[in-house]
Amino acid sequence: MSGQNKKVVIVGGGITGLSAAFYMQKEAREKGLPLDVILVEASNRLGGKIQTVRRNGFIIERGPDSFLIRKKSMGVLAQDLGIEGELVKNATGQAYVLVGGELHPIPGGSVMGIPTEIGPFLKTGLFSLSGKLRAAGDFVLPRSNIKGDQSLGGFFRRRFGGEIVENLIEPLLSGVYAGDIDHMSLESTFPQFYAVEKKHRSLILGMKKTTPKQLPQKDGHGAKKEGVFHTFRNGLETIVEAIEQQLEPGSVMKGVRIDAIEAPGMVGEKTILEMNDGRKIEADAVILTTGHEMAGRLFAPHGLLQDLREIPTTSVATVALAFPEEHVVQDKEGTGFLVSRSSDYSITACTWTHRKWPTTTPAGKVLIRAFVGRVGDEAIVDLPDAEIEKIVLADLGRVMNITGKPDFTVITRWKKDRPQYRVGHKQRIAAARAELESKFPQVKLAGASYNGVGLPDCIDQGRAAVKEVLEDLFD
Repeated sequence: MSGQNKKVVIVGGGITGLSAAFYMQKEAREKGLPLDVILVEASNRLGGKIQTVRRNGFIIERGPDSFLIRKKSMGVLAQDLGIEGELVKNATGQAYVLVGGELHPIPGGSVMGIPTEIGPFLKTGLFSLSGKLRAAGDFVLPRSNIKGDQSLGGFFRRRFGGEIVENLIEPLLSGVYAGDIDHMSLESTFPQFYAVEKKHRSLILGMKKTTPKQLPQKDGHGAKKEGVFHTFRNGLETIVEAIEQQLEPGSVMKGVRIDAIEAPGMVGEKTILEMNDGRKIEADAVILTTGHEMAGRLFAPHGLLQDLREIPTTSVATVALAFPEEHVVQDKEGTGFLVSRSSDYSITACTWTHRKWPTTTPAGKVLIRAFVGRVGDEAIVDLPDAEIEKIVLADLGRVMNITGKPDFTVITRWKKDRPQYRVGHKQRIAAARAELESKFPQVKLAGASYNGVGLPDCIDQGRAAVKEVLEDLFD
């Protein structure tokens, strides 16, 4: 490494940090930039929440299991890595909501819970007649006069009433954040709904006009062939492995933690990162992709980013259960179900993984993935594995006929892991970045705590940070 090269340190080896490191090195190679990139990861593995278990022919995800195809950055990254041939789409099928002990099909024509076809909503048993009449109020209600951010729950209750929110919209929209819809920021999670209301007034009419018509693709048996999600044939960790293989030798440091950051004394001086093993790195730029709590701790001695530490987090757990197919009898066709918060169940959702992702499961086997834990209901995550398995099996047994014990179970706890994007989140993050810019302009924040929790959102943030750093260093 030349002493003349600029040094960029990327802190955190999740998908944000990995994509930032990959694209930073790619830019340096292609443009001949005098740049050294170091990725520092506190644990002994890369990938963060992306963790794939490959066992007895099963492909089991401990964290995320897929990503939306319409969000392009993950697919583009796969192409740039040369692994796009490993991508597979989910099998489509009916999804349900569990309400009052019964699985109700999600009505056809619903877009994130908003009806675009009236017939299926009139026929569904998800809502009472009074609930359906209240939801029809969306056709005549005026636009909101609320200025600035507002809660998802407040926004949708005003348009549709409580019943459609509790039984459909809340299970669909709050799941990815494991959050409370009545505190979640509309502006930071689903701003498109506000834009639709502003332009069209009625959400139903607006979504009907703006949602592209889907021409169902059929196989020879009349079933839809393709879905809207991608994963990799051998699990999501495929992309982590591919990035690690293609990063420059010696550019990754695992098992070491950044414990302190020293401010540069004057413009042009380097930022000094102190590691827990006593070593120091002098950096021309830093991309910090850790969670907001770690960012707050690192900058506490400088009196910065302390408002970030107030962003709440939620604990969740995933429970994957493998069975012989003769031990699970389901009378519903489909790929899984969500659970209404008003229902008396501990699980919050369930995927019939062997149906949604056939490549994950050997012939003659069934793979079920259940989720537990959300805001206000996190104690279950701390229970022993045997207790969690018992609770999940009891809940599943009320929905399908399960005989015998699983071949094996994989339980993964994500403690204080899901950042909650509460009302005012966008402004809070903008203020934090402005704070940092005033004293540490060389440090950029990126990751799930800030501008989106999905895998493509994190990749977008990593790439945006790369662009900012390169402009600062070389423009």
